[in-house]
Amino acid sequence: MNRLPGALLLAALLHAQAPAQVIQSPDPEIARMVGEVSADSLRATIDHLVSFGTRHTLSGSPDGKHGIVAARAWVFARFREWGKLSGGRFTAAIDSSTVMPDGQRINRPVVIGNVVGTLTGTDPEDDRIYVVSGHLDSRATGAMDSVSEAPGADDDGSGTAAVMECARVMSTHALPATVKFTVVSGEEQGLFGSTHIAGEAKAHDWNVDAVLNNDIMGGSASAETGIRDNTHVRVFSEGLPAADLDKRAKMIRMLGLENDGKARQLARYVKEICARYIPHLEAVMVYRNDRFLRGGDHTPWVENGYAAVRITEMNEDYRHQHQDVRRENGVQYGDLPEFIDFDYLRKNAALNLACLASLAKAPPPPREVSVEVRELTNATALSWKGPVTGKPKGYYVLMRETTSPVWQTKLFTTATEIRLPWSKDNYFFAVQSVGQQGDEGLPVVPAVRR
Repeated sequence: MNRLPGALLLAALLHAQAPAQVIQSPDPEIARMVGEVSADSLRATIDHLVSFGTRHTLSGSPDGKHGIVAARAWVFARFREWGKLSGGRFTAAIDSSTVMPDGQRINRPVVIGNVVGTLTGTDPEDDRIYVVSGHLDSRATGAMDSVSEAPGADDDGSGTAAVMECARVMSTHALPATVKFTVVSGEEQGLFGSTHIAGEAKAHDWNVDAVLNNDIMGGSASAETGIRDNTHVRVFSEGLPAADLDKRAKMIRMLGLENDGKARQLARYVKEICARYIPHLEAVMVYRNDRFLRGGDHTPWVENGYAAVRITEMNEDYRHQHQDVRRENGVQYGDLPEFIDFDYLRKNAALNLACLASLAKAPPPPREVSVEVRELTNATALSWKGPVTGKPKGYYVLMRETTSPVWQTKLFTTATEIRLPWSKDNYFFAVQSVGQQGDEGLPVVPAVRR
């Protein structure tokens, strides 16, 4: 086993008591990409999206200039423009499905079209896929009102603009793993677009390592409280897994891993990357899959067993969400661009880019990570195998107290086994691959090895 020398052991022990995470040095390429995210570009995108009048799932117009069909065509055209500058790495497609009347929010057969931009990875042996998502459709007060003005600047023009901005910046870069930029439809009517594409991923066995869903992420003012906050963003993640819980619940309870599912690990990752790359923004983890009794486009992904989180502004303003555009008692209602904080949206879009680029540049995760339990001991012995593809510089062994929401200690090693003088009774552990430029993949919690 790989034993830590005395000085490193002491330093690690002292650091294990610190409440904050370790912040690694930024990758210069990712830092440059983050700097290219533009508030002006995001503003122009949202203004154009609003110009379609409404983007209701059931909307359309004979002139082809209004409604969701026209908006979808515009997003597709933008993706194709960026593809021309990518050397063939970035391609665009429309993923379509037909939804029949459901007696609820679909009253006629309707084609649900998702615009998908794919930045193909440079390593042909690396099949990992990272997905970033926002929804194109909008709505007014009435869920079935497909005619009235529904600007959808924040819900979800902000998420759509963030996805498009990430695509614009990243399309000229070469990353080992594949990134899919998805602008989905049918969210307001029942998550139809995301349900279709998540189902396709499951049916075709895509190796989707993480999904970042962005919905309502551009407003920094709240309703009722009057709070203004452009320095925090919420990251929602499920605790217990939605997929196969009946088969996994006994082991989760036995090992105390209720807070260590794939989505929660992704949320921790987002929080750390935020601290590393985005000044004056803190990712706040919220321990639930979505807001109270509400849902979003990451839900079909978690229901299919993938790691998926929702990124949303810290304080929502319901005067500008699901509202007819009107002025009432001196108050302006409606989801209008004037209520977007574009610098805040810039930071939130940049957070997505930093996470996607970090994950796609990192090596694949270590395999067969396990903890030794053949005999009772106060030490913890971990072992793993390297990824099949990629060339890790090494691995971080992560450690945190059982009451800590974030990883507290990172210990670097080039070995594939290590023995630590900390008890598995009192700490949680994980292992993550580290790339040549310091980019880390998602942590893998060890299984039991007897």
